[in-house]
Amino acid sequence: MATKKIQVINGPNLNMLGKREPEIYGSLTLDQINDDLAQQAIPLGMDIDFFQSNHEGAILDKLHEIFNKNIDGIIINPGALTHTSIALRDAMALISCPVVEIHLSNIYKREAFRHKSMLADIVTGQIAGFGHYGYQMALNAIADMINAS
Repeated sequence: MATKKIQVINGPNLNMLGKREPEIYGSLTLDQINDDLAQQAIPLGMDIDFFQSNHEGAILDKLHEIFNKNIDGIIINPGALTHTSIALRDAMALISCPVVEIHLSNIYKREAFRHKSMLADIVTGQIAGFGHYGYQMALNAIADMINAS
């Protein structure tokens, strides 16, 4: 069985996890979350590439790069771009593999401006409010989708 390629994309301010509002986002750093996810991927036969940027254009460039590669699944936490970026939505619409949008906090229990996701109707699924476990849930969901196809 060939190793499946998974791309994890983290948007603005997620590099500050563990420092930024731990009561909302938890105490783990992004590196810790990535390390845990990489370990979880091994028995699933998956290889994960991690990408984080505070710049919308860099994230769009990454999605364009992915479009031209053979990627089996994407986990994306777009951060605040979730609620504002039509450009991100347009780039995500190019993607044909399973995509899980995740949020550490439950965006629907927060400020009203966070209740709208520009991606919700074009991604495969959305996970919100489970903290760092959301990444693990997303990886398991993508593994199940790949294995079912």
